[in-house]
Amino acid sequence: MEQELTPDRIMQLGLGFWGSKTLLSAVELGLFTELAKAPRTAPGLEEALGLHPRSARDFLDALVALGMLEREGDRYSNTPQTDLFLDRGKPSYIGGLLEMANARLYPFWSCLTEALKTGQPQNEVNTGEEPFAVLYSDPERLRGFLSAMTGISMGAANALAEQFPWGDYRTFIDVGCAQGCMPVQVALAHPHLEGGGFDLPAVGPVFEEYVASHGLGDRLRFHPGDFFKDSLPRADVLVMGHILHDWNLDEKRQLIRKAYEALPEGGALIVYEALIDDERRHNAFGLLMSLNMLIETPGGFDYTGADCQGWMREAGFRDMYVEPLAGPDSMVVGKK
Repeated sequence: MEQELTPDRIMQLGLGFWGSKTLLSAVELGLFTELAKAPRTAPGLEEALGLHPRSARDFLDALVALGMLEREGDRYSNTPQTDLFLDRGKPSYIGGLLEMANARLYPFWSCLTEALKTGQPQNEVNTGEEPFAVLYSDPERLRGFLSAMTGISMGAANALAEQFPWGDYRTFIDVGCAQGCMPVQVALAHPHLEGGGFDLPAVGPVFEEYVASHGLGDRLRFHPGDFFKDSLPRADVLVMGHILHDWNLDEKRQLIRKAYEALPEGGALIVYEALIDDERRHNAFGLLMSLNMLIETPGGFDYTGADCQGWMREAGFRDMYVEPLAGPDSMVVGKK
């Protein structure tokens, strides 16, 4: 029998922003952090979060229907997932990424059609500002951005700490380290390793605070610099996580060459991103991330594992391989 055609999938995707913005607003309001203290009724949450009585019940029940909350009688509580990942009081909090999505990406994505027609970014540049300059000049916004990078990197960092043969190496540096999520997770899992992170000087205090909170200040050090202007720190392993997609093709090749020059013989470069599958059919997140780079950067784009291996080969790397990490992320490894 022929399968009946329905518009359900089209409508679900086309109106997907309804559910997305409902979750983003819940994170912005601190709903999951409030419910981590104890289950609450709708009137209790109205008072705690400043919700209007007209909105509260539909808002909370929509989150139940979306699988983000549980309800027993008239009391709402977190699901196990939202309690672990969306309570600001827990080190497993990934809501920083969602906070950034709510504050920046959500309004910018309304200009996607313009970006598709012009090939130009659709963020702060439209008001004459340079996004990274604005971000790095405001300590509060910078801290929020770095926290967001921890949120998007935590799963891959844990998988990387487990899957890569760290026992063969002694030192490592995360290039573009942000808050320090990846170095911390690797160092916690492998006590023999020493290393740190390389990023713009403004990142240093945030990195050092995050590292110290995990008791790793004696093993992980911050290296200030600009990876386009300065040489990369020397180490047995260099890591570039969610970094290359920010830049155009020539800049990607330049960074990979600089990594090759900084590594010793036998050293390794690890690149991890939401790699697009080689057939460009399946990793929708990676493809949508590339559209995000269209909106956010002058020339950035995401790429396939085969693309990255080709750029590594051009720089002199050998024995490259691609390996899945967590969620949409995979790593490309090349040896010198």
